[in-house]
This record gives sequence, structure tokens and C-alpha cells, in this order.
Amino acid sequence: MSLPYENATSGGTALEEIRKLLMKFGCSRFGTMTDSEAGELLVQFSHRGRDVTARASYRGYAAAWLREHPYGQRTRSSKTDHEKKALAQAEISVCSILRDWIKGQIMAIETGVLSFEGAFLGQIMLQNGKTVVEHVIDAGLLQIENRSTS
Repeated sequence: MSLPYENATSGGTALEEIRKLLMKFGCSRFGTMTDSEAGELLVQFSHRGRDVTARASYRGYAAAWLREHPYGQRTRSSKTDHEKKALAQAEISVCSILRDWIKGQIMAIETGVLSFEGAFLGQIMLQNGKTVVEHVIDAGLLQIENRSTS
């Protein structure tokens, strides 16, 4: 079985599609950032006074890619190069995953399936600079496994 999005080829195109989707949806601000230290891609936007930060772990995707394509004797590169390949693909694939997720959330809002708050609740920024999900986890209201918080 192949890993979803493992054949994605253009992260930049996916990020541009996110920008276009959000601007058409009525967002007033949009930006992306790569946090190499945390191994995350961040997409930030504002919609009607609500600031949203969506984080996606490309390290998490790289780990999944390595589980699907483990290093072995038949691998044609060094282990280090194999791991670099996983991370490079992850940085591209995560862009496409976020594009499709955001597109789905916007479609759910536009068709009345979800409210904006229902679609993006965990990613809405609070006045203290944390997202709702970060606040909930920090307050001990929700226990999570050892995964990314968004």
C-alpha cells in the first residue's frame, strides 16, 4: 500500500492554491512559515477578525514515509540519504495535505455543514497567542498521545 501524497511534486503550487482558496473565501491575511526546529509547516490566515494557525508536522509525515519505505539492504542510498529523501518528500506532501484539508473545511462552511468556528476551532488563535487546542491541552482538559497538537 502506498502512503497518501507520497507522489506529490510541488509544495509551492499547493501553498499558492491555499492562498487563492482563502482569499476567495474572504480572508484578509495569509502567510506560511516553515519551522525547521519543530519540523512543521504553518499556515496562518485571518477571516472576519479570527486569526487561525494551522500546523502540520513534516517530521511526522517523514516518519510515516520511513515506515512505509524502510531502509534495508536493497536501498540504493545510504541510511542518511534515505532519511533526507523522506524529509524532502514530507515537506512537499504536507503542503498538499494542508491544501486539501483547508479546501474541505471551506467547502463544509460554504455548504452549511459546519460553522467557521466548528471547522477551525482547534486552530483559532486566542489573545494569549496560543491556539484553542494548545490552551485545552495545557489546561489538562484533553489528554493526547505523543503527536502534534494540531
